[in-house]
Amino acid sequence: MTATPKDVTSEELLARILASLNDDKAEDIVQIDLRGKSSIGDFMVVCSGRSSRQVAAISEKLVERLKQDCGRQSRVEGKETGDWVLIDTGDVIVHVFRPEVREFYQIEKMWLPAGATPASV
Repeated sequence: MTATPKDVTSEELLARILASLNDDKAEDIVQIDLRGKSSIGDFMVVCSGRSSRQVAAISEKLVERLKQDCGRQSRVEGKETGDWVLIDTGDVIVHVFRPEVREFYQIEKMWLPAGATPASV
């Protein structure tokens, strides 16, 4: 039986996302707790793929798994170019970057407390 979106907490969704990213060999996975900081979601996950092809593949697999396992429809932006894909699951925002693009935007620094370093998963 497929779960409905209401059956999965944001923590369980985060765990499934992290497992999917690990399974697909995403690199430098960082999770950021947004609870109490922003209304865009409970968590943000930032990771890298080695190439545009891997970034697109990681993103596609994640969206497929969330739909199949959790009944979640995700909004996806940027998959066409494979430089930076944003996946909005509602509770968890996922950014999959090529390393050069991730370094350029340094999105983690915008969300981490001053002086904090990202904790990799």
